[in-house]
Amino acid sequence: MGKGESTRTAILDEATELASLVGLGGLTIGTLAAATKLSKSGLYAHFASKEALQVEVLQHARERFTDVVMRPTVATPRGEARVREFFDRWITWQSTAFDGGCIFVDAASEFDDQEGPVRDELVRAERDKLESLTLIVGTAVSEGHFRDDVDAEQFAYELEGIVLAHHHARRLMRDGRAEERARRAFDRLIDDCRPVARSA
Repeated sequence: MGKGESTRTAILDEATELASLVGLGGLTIGTLAAATKLSKSGLYAHFASKEALQVEVLQHARERFTDVVMRPTVATPRGEARVREFFDRWITWQSTAFDGGCIFVDAASEFDDQEGPVRDELVRAERDKLESLTLIVGTAVSEGHFRDDVDAEQFAYELEGIVLAHHHARRLMRDGRAEERARRAFDRLIDDCRPVARSA
């Protein structure tokens, strides 16, 4: 990695952390300049506009999600173990990735009704994540860990609901049992997918 690329990565690290604290909408060239002690003109050399900065921050966070959640997940044996690994790492991501919480959840609340490149990037990231999760659930079906009639897309939808509820309970309600509740809900979802044991 060259010096210029290394500097850009460091700036994006700072910008992503800042966005988790002030919201993606609150992230501007000015607020980033103040946080990094860099000049606005220097930052404009890296990012042409506030919107371009926001999109790149989302892409940067997505790369981090891939490194922290997706790559270790796909390295796990196929089937239920891989589904569990995905959930474990997703919950951990929500709790530890950034000081201000999951940037994707927060940005979705900010930009869900604002058309443009930032929303488009959010939607792209969300669709790719759900598509990956659907494929992972499919491996549990093909391995015989889940029933043949399990709807992988519905599973992904319900699991997203559990993770979003966890985020709400932990961040807003400050529920000390948020993770415990999320794991109980996840276990019930898994149990509902297992093949019915045949009586002798």
